[in-house]
Amino acid sequence: MNSANESAAFWEKHYAGMDAQWGTKPNAVLTTLLADLAPIPRTALDLGCGHGGDALWLAAQGWDVTAVDVSQTALDRVVAGAAASGVTDRVHAQRHDLAETFPDGTYDLVTATYFHTPVSIAREHVLRRAAQAVAPGGLLIVIEHASTAPWSWQAGQDIRHPSPDDVIASLQLDDAWHVTRGDAPQRTATGPEGQTATVTDNVIAVRRTP
Repeated sequence: MNSANESAAFWEKHYAGMDAQWGTKPNAVLTTLLADLAPIPRTALDLGCGHGGDALWLAAQGWDVTAVDVSQTALDRVVAGAAASGVTDRVHAQRHDLAETFPDGTYDLVTATYFHTPVSIAREHVLRRAAQAVAPGGLLIVIEHASTAPWSWQAGQDIRHPSPDDVIASLQLDDAWHVTRGDAPQRTATGPEGQTATVTDNVIAVRRTP
């Protein structure tokens, strides 16, 4: 699969067949990072927001969040979650195929949490565009798979996952940036059917100088 239409079709089918409560909790690494690196809520852009676990948590902390996904089903659930949580005024859902279009403006925080897809896209280009959307003094946080879980669509394939240094190099950042974190910790992950496995994540946080 390699077209915008196929990307939308894949993710629509994915979310339409998924429990609406899956992915509604925030990423624990993200919440810890922000407590240390960005304790004052401002504006945030959540790329590939899915069911909105990160976006809804950010809004509950006071962030003004633009939540982006290619799936309208996922975005509709984010909007419903925002209404149920009383944060409708701080969650702005936008549908984008990020390989084709990107939200306007700059943000104090841009996050890409598990921004992976079996659809062929120029992922490095999207992440470089994400860096361009970071305001002076702001953060780009990328949390991504650095190993293959047994329930992944890549299970059984010979996959070379990039290192944190590889990811940072691919962003092509200039001297206006400072790397605040770039490592690959392990964690116990839970799959969609309740199965567990030890997996590795890349955790990258880079700050643009004010």
